[in-house]
Amino acid sequence: MGFASLILVACSSTVVRETSSGASRPTASQPRPGVTVRVQRGDTLYGIASRNGINMSDLASWNGIPAPYTIYPGQTIKLYPGTGSTSSSTRPVTATPAPTRPATPKPAVPAPAPVNSGISWRWPADGHVIGRFVANDATKQGVDIAGSSGQSVRAAADGVVVYSGAGLVGYGELIIVKHSEAWLSAYGHNRKRLVNEGQNVKAGQQIAEMGSSGASREMLHFEIRYNGKPVDPQQYLPRR
Repeated sequence: MGFASLILVACSSTVVRETSSGASRPTASQPRPGVTVRVQRGDTLYGIASRNGINMSDLASWNGIPAPYTIYPGQTIKLYPGTGSTSSSTRPVTATPAPTRPATPKPAVPAPAPVNSGISWRWPADGHVIGRFVANDATKQGVDIAGSSGQSVRAAADGVVVYSGAGLVGYGELIIVKHSEAWLSAYGHNRKRLVNEGQNVKAGQQIAEMGSSGASREMLHFEIRYNGKPVDPQQYLPRR
């Protein structure tokens, strides 16, 4: 999908492409200890970094955001490393070395997703699981559920639709539902979307018709994300 030079905006109706060619990029990050920003619709990680004088790779590292640097509206982005100190890779070089220099702390490691989400999840579609989640694999960030064209796709839990469109490469007709400040679910490759952005949905409510948009066969690609990062849906969905 060309992720090497592509930054996806998870809740924008268009795909935003950010490449290194022709783009001005700060040579040294300028951390802002204690300052955070909340992601707005249409934001990219590159754009946030550029507006705040920070190298995008530093910003991604500080927030534990792996390639392809997907962010979501409502997500909180720190403009500083874990302790608010400047990393050695971005500290400006001084003409005269200081007598002593404190050790540079490593960026804080993001907390893992809790075992109990506090959300009553349910399966979003009937069918066999034909593709499973693989950690750190950008092509396997959820589960694939086989089915037939037009089959019901249902909300996995109560929430509000924060994205309904086809602007994310590789997902086809996609719906994203926000369940809390930390938890999201995504439903891709639909034939038809039945809900709009801003609409409240209930667990089990039909939100789409299964299809093959962006895929080679009829199926639902389903993801659960904690603070924007994919987790294994089968750890949270009920056994069946």
